[in-house]
Amino acid sequence: MKQRYGVIGVTGFVGRYVARALASRGYDVVGFSRSGVGRVPEVCEWRRSGAWDFSSLDGLINLSGERVDQRWTEKNKRKFEASRIGVTQEIVATLQSMSDHDRPKVWVNASAVGFYGDRADEICTEGSPPGTGYLAQLCLDWEAATKGIEETGVRCVMVRIGMVLGRGGMAWDRLRLAFAWGGGAQLGSGRQWMPWIHVDDLTAGIIWSIEQNSISGVVNGVATEPVTNRDFTRQLARALRRPAPWIAPGWVLRGIFGEFGSFLTSSQRVAPKRWIDAGFVFRYPTLDLALAELLQKP
Repeated sequence: MKQRYGVIGVTGFVGRYVARALASRGYDVVGFSRSGVGRVPEVCEWRRSGAWDFSSLDGLINLSGERVDQRWTEKNKRKFEASRIGVTQEIVATLQSMSDHDRPKVWVNASAVGFYGDRADEICTEGSPPGTGYLAQLCLDWEAATKGIEETGVRCVMVRIGMVLGRGGMAWDRLRLAFAWGGGAQLGSGRQWMPWIHVDDLTAGIIWSIEQNSISGVVNGVATEPVTNRDFTRQLARALRRPAPWIAPGWVLRGIFGEFGSFLTSSQRVAPKRWIDAGFVFRYPTLDLALAELLQKP
């Protein structure tokens, strides 16, 4: 009998890649959406978000979360929190209400490297303490919302995800377009570290974490080679054979984006220590390898 995995956020960028990878490995994919239906061909069954039904699932993957790359107004902050903390709390309550026989055995829940705040050149691993600021507190509360799940016997893995690069993803599509038109720019001093990951590695890491019974708790979903914003800008410009002479000062970014503008110049030098120590192998450990793949014709 095929194993069945539920994916919350399956219609999103990463969710679609995860569904495709699960199906390619012979698993059945159950998708959750607000309407109870969706257009992801790999999904064999649709269920409605909010009216959570996790029965007959071997595992659960939650990738839900309102985009934070917009102005952090009070209204948007409520959306950020409801789609992360609120949904996670609902998942915990639903899992707690299920019998041991019916309950999924493993749950992967998204988090983000924003947990670490602005850390300059400090190398942050999974054991590093949280940073300060709105996004760090949001991630801290997001992860704290999983508390209580241990008592159910469900193995919970929280993936602190960096900037995801992949075709169809907003980050990559925006960057490629901006640089292709000569609008690529270094952000602020450019000295801030940018934790990134190729979507194929993130997808593989999520599924690998499901399949490895020894993995639980927090893992950093980032590539092995973080880069500074200055180096990222130069490498992308060189790969696209386009100039990127511009510098966007921090005060301009803050003026345009508010708090999110400040986040763009914050530094997180994050290492995927637990994945590496456990034996996970990255296909795209370096930015040049990732860019070479992304710039190939699909």
